[in-house]
Amino acid sequence: MKHAILVGAGGMGRAWARNLTSAGIGIEAWVDVRPAAAAEAAAELELTIPHTGLELSEALKLPGVDFLVDVTVPEAHCAVTLAALGAGLPVLGEKPMASSVEEGRRMVAAAEAAGKLYMVSQSRRYDGNIAALRQQVRDSLGQIAILNADFYRGPHFGGFRDEMPSPLLLDMAIHTFDQARFVSGEDAVSVYAEEFNPSWSWYKGDACTTALFEMTNGLKFNYRGSWCANGLDTSWQAEWRAHGPNGAAKWDGETAPTVELVGADGARMGYTAQTLAAPGGIEGSLAEFLHALETGATPNGECHDNIKSLAMVFAAFESARKGVRVAVT
Repeated sequence: MKHAILVGAGGMGRAWARNLTSAGIGIEAWVDVRPAAAAEAAAELELTIPHTGLELSEALKLPGVDFLVDVTVPEAHCAVTLAALGAGLPVLGEKPMASSVEEGRRMVAAAEAAGKLYMVSQSRRYDGNIAALRQQVRDSLGQIAILNADFYRGPHFGGFRDEMPSPLLLDMAIHTFDQARFVSGEDAVSVYAEEFNPSWSWYKGDACTTALFEMTNGLKFNYRGSWCANGLDTSWQAEWRAHGPNGAAKWDGETAPTVELVGADGARMGYTAQTLAAPGGIEGSLAEFLHALETGATPNGECHDNIKSLAMVFAAFESARKGVRVAVT
């Protein structure tokens, strides 16, 4: 049985506590900056946790711990990850990796120095339908030149997101940006982005974004999103369309993708792609992380790769502020 330290006792911290225990992982310590938060969360979930209320530095000294799960706010990810890697523990962290690309680079360097795995949980990669979309894009459509994603939702989470300068870009859009890399196999080269905040928005910062990314191999990835959309919500997975020389694929984010191939003679063949078997969400993230620890395989979300998705976020943020196209570095 493996044992973990869990850091962060908010809503996602509770979700990860359930995920860990369901997978047979013992939570040795649950840490939160609010002294009683972890104990209250454990009681609410009816979990027996040996240590709650400890400072992270104290928890890292506990014997028999195999890894740390970081479910803190983005601004704390760097400090928590550096401390854990410095103590010799692999880290599975929530997205986004960090609150800046510079912090992300420090975290990657720390993983290299420690020789330990640092993986970011890009949980929306773990879906049988996006896996099917990826397969169709890569195997059936030819070299795609157009990839579009629309994300429209209006959640009232409250808390830190309501005060963020760019809540959609800095907290949520990384899911879709990372999915674009996952589906296409391409990386971002540059981006032009604009942000705005409708009159009815309950966010302090701009909650709507359009971004056009130039990707490798000539792909254009077009993102349109709102986190204050009232009505006609898209899936949390967004809605997708891809076009290549052999045809097109669409995915509504919920059901199996649909595909239409066009032959050289103009004949069309439409079909529904087969959903691929895959554990979903954070369950999939944890399963792949544990597999990587056991085998040494490189998982989705490994920090050297995931920082490329983080860079897309901050390049779009910079572009929106400056009103110019910027390089993704």
